[in-house]
Amino acid sequence: MVLQVLYLVFLLCNSLAFISCVNEEGLALLSFKESLTHYPEGSLSNWNSSDQTPCSWTGVACRQDKVVSLSIPSRNLYGIFSPALGNLSAIRHLNLRSNELFGSLPCELFNAKDLQSLVLSGNSLSGSVPAEIGKLSYLQTLDLSQNSFNGSIPSSIVQCKRLKMLVFGENHFSGSLPDGIGTSLVSLQKLNISFNNLSGSIPEDMSNLSSLRATLDMSHNFFNGSIPASLGALPETVYIDLSYNNLSGPIPQNGALINLGPTAFVGNPLLCGLPSKISCPSSSPGSNSQSLINNQPQNTGRSSGMNGKHSNSSSGIFVITVIAGVMIGICIAGLLFSNWYKKVCACKVSEHFVGCNFEQKFMARKDFSCFAKDGLETLSENLEHYHFVQVDLQVNLDLEQLLKASAFLLGKSGIGIVYKVVLEDGRTLAVRRLGDGGSQRFREFQTAIEAIGKIRHQNIVTLLAYCWSVDEKLLIYDYIPNGDLASAIHGKSGMVSFTPLSWPVRLRIIKGLAKGLAYIHEFSPRKYVHGNLRPSNILLGQNMEPHISDFGLGRLANLTEESSSSSSFQLEQIMTETPPQNSPYVQRVASSLAAAGPFYKAPEASKVTKPSQKWDVYSFGVIILEMISAKMPFKRIGSLEMDLIQWFQLSIDKRKPLVDLLDPFLAPDVDMEEEIIAVLKMALACAHKAPEGRPSMRFVCDNLARLA
Repeated sequence: MVLQVLYLVFLLCNSLAFISCVNEEGLALLSFKESLTHYPEGSLSNWNSSDQTPCSWTGVACRQDKVVSLSIPSRNLYGIFSPALGNLSAIRHLNLRSNELFGSLPCELFNAKDLQSLVLSGNSLSGSVPAEIGKLSYLQTLDLSQNSFNGSIPSSIVQCKRLKMLVFGENHFSGSLPDGIGTSLVSLQKLNISFNNLSGSIPEDMSNLSSLRATLDMSHNFFNGSIPASLGALPETVYIDLSYNNLSGPIPQNGALINLGPTAFVGNPLLCGLPSKISCPSSSPGSNSQSLINNQPQNTGRSSGMNGKHSNSSSGIFVITVIAGVMIGICIAGLLFSNWYKKVCACKVSEHFVGCNFEQKFMARKDFSCFAKDGLETLSENLEHYHFVQVDLQVNLDLEQLLKASAFLLGKSGIGIVYKVVLEDGRTLAVRRLGDGGSQRFREFQTAIEAIGKIRHQNIVTLLAYCWSVDEKLLIYDYIPNGDLASAIHGKSGMVSFTPLSWPVRLRIIKGLAKGLAYIHEFSPRKYVHGNLRPSNILLGQNMEPHISDFGLGRLANLTEESSSSSSFQLEQIMTETPPQNSPYVQRVASSLAAAGPFYKAPEASKVTKPSQKWDVYSFGVIILEMISAKMPFKRIGSLEMDLIQWFQLSIDKRKPLVDLLDPFLAPDVDMEEEIIAVLKMALACAHKAPEGRPSMRFVCDNLARLA
């Protein structure tokens, strides 16, 4: 009897367990959970097998008890990517970006044929992408960026004809692009395959991607051959980035390619023609000779003998020689006149400019051994008194070129003067002349400057060379043409016209700034810190791309006796134009910029002497808030003074509409409200009062990259 009772209890418990067991969808998710070796406490705490369905679990969305979406981004999930997710037969959206998943991409995943969005960026996945990906006929978004995938891009990808976003950047893909990528994926709106090892020629059919809206980014690969002229047929609003490849030949001048700046082609030394500064060579001597031969009058042979032929030939050669000589003479005369005129104009541009060339500009300092009074002859006799070191060996630059260059005063800061220097070959550089260094040893200066010189990133101003002597120090940089971010946001005294930045341009600047700062933070185990980030030392390039300047100058400031503090980096630009009478920016900038400096500093910076990367994160947050609102980093409301962060928080607490927080010039972009709010939230997180509450710049980059 007792045994029978126990048997009944056993059956009852089994029945209850069966009734409470989660369905197949839940079992697949639990299998995924079990494959993780670590996840933050509480992140998956409600994933319980006792539930009948997983529809109430964190990150899960269902329709008719079927999982249609799994979204668990940025949760520090660590473990192998489980093939069990392929058992979610109705799943449409899978987002596991910015976690720590590793291993290969399982083929079973592509059994979920209803997938429309697959986002796995920012993990550590590796191996090749399975050919089974071609089964996903409904796929619209595929983001596998920032992983370690290798091998070729599967040719079956062209079967995903509904793809709108294809992002494979920052992996190790190699080989050529799949055949038919341009003719098959005509719905693509964004294509990013940058920072890979892809090679081969750019397919002609890429011109069929007429739906592209944002970017076609093929930079930092090994594509070779010429740029297809057919790329000009792409929409003119698309920014095409072909930088840092092995492309060669003339840059086509048609359609969308005409509006691109030089940064779209930089890093391809064999390219020529506008907008690059390398002119294309003329036709080969053989072809010129053939052309001349073909243009000579042909002898009919009816009344001419050998003497006639010789006479005609001699006279023809004589005429050609005379014409060539005259043309060469005209060219030489024109070149000499142009050179003389350029120097005269350079001397007369402004009363602020001292002298006509860089050498003369430093003659006023007779004790400056790098630019001594006797010029190059003195230099050659006193080589032991100075050191000119070229940091970027790919750039042809020496001290003699600098001595002959035209120099224009740009501004000055607490640690020296900045000049715009135009070399004789037309190249433009920026030269920062530091203050007197006293008895500072060269080796110590060299150690500090080499740390700066190793930094190479598209969003950081590049140090090309430096010159050192006991009394003077020069830093030679790339010249960035579009001024600084402070002027782009607020305008400035002397601006003839002011063109406000649109939101897409501001977002591009924000993303570039984040990338540059993250690179500084992650470049070395020594955890470099900029320490003085502000809009005035964020320079804007040809296409308004940001370049962080003044990195490392805090250290150099301590090596110069004239610079008592590294906190005075604000450039006071000297302009020759007359300020516009009715500009609303003149008075505001003149009275505000000088007082703004301390408000970019993190609160703890005044108490802690050792710099922290969190200082830079705070400065970044303040700069973004300034870009969004076009307000200075401090505000006065009556007798009350508050910083920009407090003003934003107060406005949010009062539930003010977003339009009240934005720069009025952003009114046309108000339809991008969701994107602006996302950036605003990130900026406020970066400007958190407590350093431990601020995210890393890598985290910031990953999140900004998700925005279109």
